[in-house]
Amino acid sequence: MQSITTTTMVGREDEQAELAAFVGSATGRALVLRGDTGVGKSSLLGHAAALADREGHRVVRAAGVEAESALPYAGLHQLIHPLLPGDAESEAAGPDAGSDAGMRAVFGAVFGAAQGDPPSVMTLGIAVLGLLLRSAAERPLLLVLDDGQWFDDASADVLGFVGRRLSSSRVRLLIAVRTDLASRFDTAALPELPIAALTDEDAARLLDRRHPDLGRRIRRLVLEQAEGNPLALVELPAHLAGRADDPALDDFSGPHGVPLPRRLHQLYGARIAALDEHVRAELLRGALDGAGTTAGTDTVPGTRYPMRDADQAVAAGLLDVAVATGEFVFRHPLVRSAVVRTATPNQRRAAHLELARVHRANLERRATHLAAATVDPDEEVAGVLEAAAGSATRRGGALAAVTWLTRAAELSENPADRSRRLADAAFVAGHAARLGQAHRLVRADPGPGSAGSPASVLAAAYQALYQDGDVRSTHRQVSAAIEKLRDDRPAVTPTATPTGAAVDGGAVDGGEPGEVLTRLVVLLLAISQYSGDRTVWESTHRLLASLGDLVTDRARLYSATWSDVTRYGAGRAEAVRAAAADLPGLAPWDVSRLGAAAYHLDLLDHYRPHLQRVVDRELETGAVATGMVMLHQILLDQMAVGEWAEAESTGQRGLDLAAEHGHHLFAAQSRAYLAQLAALRGQLGRARDLQAEVDAWARPRGVGFLTQVADSAGATAALGSGDHEAAYLYAIGITRPGTFRPYAYQAPRTLLDLVEAARHTGRAEQARAHALAARDAGLPLVSPRLALITYGALAMTAESDGEAAEMFGRAEAQPEADRFPFELARIRLAHGIRVHHVRGGAAARQYLLPAAGAFERLGAAGWAERARAELRATGAPPRTATPNLASLTWQERRIADLAAGGLTNKEIGTRMHLSPRTVSSHLYRIFPKLGITTRAALRDALSRADGASQP
Repeated sequence: MQSITTTTMVGREDEQAELAAFVGSATGRALVLRGDTGVGKSSLLGHAAALADREGHRVVRAAGVEAESALPYAGLHQLIHPLLPGDAESEAAGPDAGSDAGMRAVFGAVFGAAQGDPPSVMTLGIAVLGLLLRSAAERPLLLVLDDGQWFDDASADVLGFVGRRLSSSRVRLLIAVRTDLASRFDTAALPELPIAALTDEDAARLLDRRHPDLGRRIRRLVLEQAEGNPLALVELPAHLAGRADDPALDDFSGPHGVPLPRRLHQLYGARIAALDEHVRAELLRGALDGAGTTAGTDTVPGTRYPMRDADQAVAAGLLDVAVATGEFVFRHPLVRSAVVRTATPNQRRAAHLELARVHRANLERRATHLAAATVDPDEEVAGVLEAAAGSATRRGGALAAVTWLTRAAELSENPADRSRRLADAAFVAGHAARLGQAHRLVRADPGPGSAGSPASVLAAAYQALYQDGDVRSTHRQVSAAIEKLRDDRPAVTPTATPTGAAVDGGAVDGGEPGEVLTRLVVLLLAISQYSGDRTVWESTHRLLASLGDLVTDRARLYSATWSDVTRYGAGRAEAVRAAAADLPGLAPWDVSRLGAAAYHLDLLDHYRPHLQRVVDRELETGAVATGMVMLHQILLDQMAVGEWAEAESTGQRGLDLAAEHGHHLFAAQSRAYLAQLAALRGQLGRARDLQAEVDAWARPRGVGFLTQVADSAGATAALGSGDHEAAYLYAIGITRPGTFRPYAYQAPRTLLDLVEAARHTGRAEQARAHALAARDAGLPLVSPRLALITYGALAMTAESDGEAAEMFGRAEAQPEADRFPFELARIRLAHGIRVHHVRGGAAARQYLLPAAGAFERLGAAGWAERARAELRATGAPPRTATPNLASLTWQERRIADLAAGGLTNKEIGTRMHLSPRTVSSHLYRIFPKLGITTRAALRDALSRADGASQP
């Protein structure tokens, strides 16, 4: 058998010098070779690999395969599998057993080999980077990727992330891509080396070296038609041999003839046709499964079809033999492509069927081959595709899931299953921000009545709601679809509560109607939430009550928490906390729905770690629309806990994505939250501009959810600037004093705004009535944040100093009070002002000082100045300059306090939803601000800084 040998390259001196510098560089690098088909990229990759091997590097090679370009993480698996820790038992005995187990868990979840929480691109990228750094500890590592344009998007994103972070390592990443095909590497921001055609002189040298006996006419024609393309220079002469006197050669191509790649396909096709049938079949199976992609020194055992008995193809110049492994490899990617193109449809289907049998233990790879092998409806194959779609969805591959579900629908044996699978595909497409595709999938259903089916209503309503903010007509349409499904079911006994029925009835009459009904119910709840309208919500609750046990427990939880936590939220927190333990096994849209419930109950801290792990993954190859919802939830928690700089970045990212995908509702929602944030930070002009923009878009459409946020931003901005009358008018636009308007979700959240604005405008009775209404409504039982502000409002409006002290004590003693620093600082400021009037300045300072410090750390400019003014009024001397402490952000101060208390970086990260490395980076910035160099000095530095701010 012929083996691959290293031959001296002709020309390419500049490229070879660049690659030599790349391989020999002292630090890690990434480089993308970009050029036309056949221009010599693979040869240059081989040259670099040989250089690295001679210098003692470990070389791992991989190649993109068109058949795998839709398989999430297929390319990454091919590349890093040789580097993964080996046998679990032997590895566990070593010092890195814990890290190995964690690494196996991460990669097992990504590659579907184990149950687990699939990480985001960033998290996975960090894990891959860690694996590469460890692999390069003993000797440098070179990763060589050919045909990068065929790498699946998820793998390309991770490798782009890694490639930008190699500068301090001994890892080098070399990638080749074609210029005529788009890929994710095009936007990866990696350095590139363009590979052009050979010069005329070098082309002639290469041709003479490889074919020294060519006649003058053939030589001229090859040089003319090859146009410096090395592959053409090597392959065309054999095709033209013996035809020197053929007049037809004059018309062989010419400037307007067949493109060079197609001519090379024809050339390889002639050689393939001359092979024995069993050899052609072997090559076809290898080509369709991505076998024989590289001549690498490391391979992934068992993941690709191993070609056998193909010596005849080696003799024909179609295959080579890898020296390191002895495996057959295609001589060039065009050979693999030609093998597939020259096969008949029946031959391709037979090959795919055999490959499905070979990969029967790999769900997604088996599904890919079965989908291509099956022509007629086949329920078993459709079921495999459906299962693969579920697996892909949980791993952030919603786009792949849409493809598989659509194919499963095509292969369904009965109309009901076809309609259900098309509906599922449309549902996933909707959550993947492919609203137009969702609509087309529904219209593709040929079943009777499909035009008005629940699935079509669902797709149309998603589009109308998220693109146009249409809450009125979508509520009517979805309600009508639910009523139709209800009327087609057996009668049930309705309940009178607004939370649906008493038992879970999600799977009814075979499951499918229940699933569609549940989707419609959840969408109706989302529409009702965005409406923020009492009439709409009451209509929704009546409809859900009429469904009886057709409503699931989860939908009832959403019904209570999304609608009116003042009336229905008490007692729901435990269910929301418990659901956090199951998040890794849920579809992304279920995670975001539970996140919405957690937000309304101020429990997002239980969900945020998972949201931060998965959001990037969903935004790239998964449920993009759901990922945008997750960004909103992360933003809201960042605002709540005082991470305002991070919240600004998250909000802007969400706004950009919503605008990019045409989700105008989400764009308005991002602006509304950014308006609130700007108001908190004292950026009054920005707050008012964003507030006006949101109000102008949302109010005519009846999107009360957003008009309430706009009014809340207006109240906060007015309070921060001292315009209490304007703040009062904004606050009563949300709810009247002494009551909490039903289904106005901002009503309990603006409790302090209304109370403070009323007090400062001489409306003491209204302020007191509103604080008492909060107590009587049971807000302290709903959430920790509502408990804090209810007792704070009672302290502000107390009729006696003793009651004020008692209520303030309750507020400050709330177990999670410090998790909401802005509200706590407001309550301390108000109480300090009261104490000043009653007991004098010295007594007041113990409340005013921490309030002023908190406002400064948060960056709440207006509130900080007000607190400092109150401090000056107590007779406190001018504050000595403490720039180091004041320069700490709220997040940095929390980290510093926790570290001073003896917590490790890992413990701090767990508490604050940060990685230990991020905590370390924050501490690195904190130390110089405090004038220290060690962790041991933190406690004293903070004490001195706090003491310096005391009068």
